[in-house]
Amino acid sequence: MGILDKEISRRRTFAIISHPDAGKTTITEKLLLYGGAIQMAGSVKAKRSKKFATSDWMELEKQRGISVTSSVLQFPYKDHAINLIDTPGHEDFSEDTYRTLTAVDSALMLIDAANGVEAQTIKLFKVCSQQKTPIITFINKLDRDGKDPFALIDEVEKVLGLSCYPMTWPIGQGPTFRGVYDRLSSSLLMFDKSADRHRPVPLKKLDIKDSETIELLKQELGEEATEQLIAEIELLDGAGDEFDREKYLRGELAPVFFGSALNNFGVETLL
Repeated sequence: MGILDKEISRRRTFAIISHPDAGKTTITEKLLLYGGAIQMAGSVKAKRSKKFATSDWMELEKQRGISVTSSVLQFPYKDHAINLIDTPGHEDFSEDTYRTLTAVDSALMLIDAANGVEAQTIKLFKVCSQQKTPIITFINKLDRDGKDPFALIDEVEKVLGLSCYPMTWPIGQGPTFRGVYDRLSSSLLMFDKSADRHRPVPLKKLDIKDSETIELLKQELGEEATEQLIAEIELLDGAGDEFDREKYLRGELAPVFFGSALNNFGVETLL
């Protein structure tokens, strides 16, 4: 393999698609933060500090707090060069998004946990589906009250006709959201809520079978919610199915991650 071929093979190009206000530009910023491309994350609403999102570079985007053009951001991660394309979510600028989706390896589909699958997400998904573009799903805003995680999975499968495989599972929701269960490592990833959300949040990796972990969960969630979480994890793991990478690459199966981009919850696991 020549130098050029090697360089091409290490590149991964992702477009982020969603309905407006699902948190698309925020998760773009946080992926850059965890990829080491920036030192401090901005916010599309950061008017006081004047620290705007890296991907929103036009004056109109800064004034309105929305993305109106696609912007490409590159950062290294492990042995790969990640090209991240932040596409406009608003319908007025969707033509730019449609063109972008013809040139990506995969799409990261962002879903608001409170609103589920929305109109613009359906339109953008159809463009990806026609080209058999692989889809990774991130269910966002778990720090707010929203729909039941199983209901959200069911909605994606029924509305979009896309099979789902939860890679992570939320620990609590809304005010009790404390992190995610990582199914690949069979461990709980707990987050420090008091940490600076503009910088990477350190993870606590805990064994769910450990008695001290169970006690910690009971303190954080309450006994009933802890028992429910354990039952949900047992239900997921008891299904016995494994993630099928080939189905994902054919656009038939979406790995699903849960988290809160604004608070850095679940972003590192997604990356």
